[in-house]
Amino acid sequence: MKKYISILSDIELKIREGQYISGQKLPSIRDASELYGCSKSTILRAYAELEKKHAIYSIPQSGYYVVENSGDVRHSQGHIQASIDFASASPDLNVFPYLDFQHCLNQAIDTYKYHLFTYGDSQGLETLRHTLVSHLADNQVFAKMERIIVTSGVQQALEILAKMPFPNGKRTVLVEQPSYDIYLRFLEGESIPVSTIARTAAGMDLQELEHQFKNGSIKFFYTMSRYHNPLGTSYNTEERKVIAALAAKYDVYIVEDDYMADLGIDHLFDPIYAYDQTDRVIYLKSFSKIIFPGLRLGVAVLPETLLETFSAHKRYVDTSILSQAALDIYIKNGMYERHKHTICRLYAERIRILNQAVERYNQNGVIEVSAVSSGVYMQFKLPRTVNMERLVQRLAARKVQVVSGKGFYLSDYKEHEKFLRISISRAQPDQIDEGVKAIIEEAGRGNWY
Repeated sequence: MKKYISILSDIELKIREGQYISGQKLPSIRDASELYGCSKSTILRAYAELEKKHAIYSIPQSGYYVVENSGDVRHSQGHIQASIDFASASPDLNVFPYLDFQHCLNQAIDTYKYHLFTYGDSQGLETLRHTLVSHLADNQVFAKMERIIVTSGVQQALEILAKMPFPNGKRTVLVEQPSYDIYLRFLEGESIPVSTIARTAAGMDLQELEHQFKNGSIKFFYTMSRYHNPLGTSYNTEERKVIAALAAKYDVYIVEDDYMADLGIDHLFDPIYAYDQTDRVIYLKSFSKIIFPGLRLGVAVLPETLLETFSAHKRYVDTSILSQAALDIYIKNGMYERHKHTICRLYAERIRILNQAVERYNQNGVIEVSAVSSGVYMQFKLPRTVNMERLVQRLAARKVQVVSGKGFYLSDYKEHEKFLRISISRAQPDQIDEGVKAIIEEAGRGNWY
């Protein structure tokens, strides 16, 4: 990443977290260049970009100052912030790139004009798909534009894949337990044939996976290779290689939901897709977790053998061409990369604070936590004696919002663990310690049955 982008992101983060407050003077060009170990011209470029974003302003012969922002969500909601939100999976409202994306929307309207109001291509805007070729390559996902299809979020792709026939002639979908709750409800509601395999914070039994691939008539295996929802854990490199090899050996497709590919240190791991030698991996990525949930834009990278069938099931344009055009510009202008860097740092800091709080208050081992150092989720595994409903109620009374792990299993799955899924995406850094303390205190109150 270019140095000025790193500096820009660091200053934006300090403004959001209140280290630089409204009206405060920023370090001088000279001081900032010493602080960041770079040239004065690099600082000038970073400050100039911040001015364009209306985050700071300059006064001749005086310096640069933080813009007064009376509309800041954190301040405008005041009393709402008293609630500690460990439940929401949506991005923090305070870091939505409103101004940047507004600029891209305006530029998209000027650039594409009347084309925005045509039916377009059901595969997605061609210029965006062309941009995605290089964008995905940064994650070791190398694919021709023709194999890239823009979808209305990852959920649409998952639903199509569950319903469409596959070349292997198999019908059963293999899912991890626990797994993405909305998709599990869809599979149940549509009566899709489903098999299950247990996944815990410690990992998955790969011998059991091979047994299912060999004997289970598995059409595809749906998995989250990193930042698993709800566990928060990721596969290591060896596990990814084994899964790709098993898919090739037993003619099973892998649906790799890499929905948080851009977060944290685990981008150093290549996806399962990178180890696919026989076109058995379908790669899915979402843009909602980095930009706006309501954007509803995802991308599916498909093997050539699935393109025609998938396209036939998709049939029509169901994703805003304007949103696609704006995302194209957002990526090309480097804004996506810059915002990604900001989000990564923000979430990594919150996970660090979460881990510190667990270490501080869980000395008696009341809960077990998944080993997570990045992403947004962590599993808090509870004693079997804890009554989950009462725990959630007691925490709500203490203004701590949490989500039970029960909903992340199929309804008839019997071997589920008892846990809370903790999300830090909207938990403010100064609230996390208090929230963890409350959870451990309530979980440790004894037998509630």
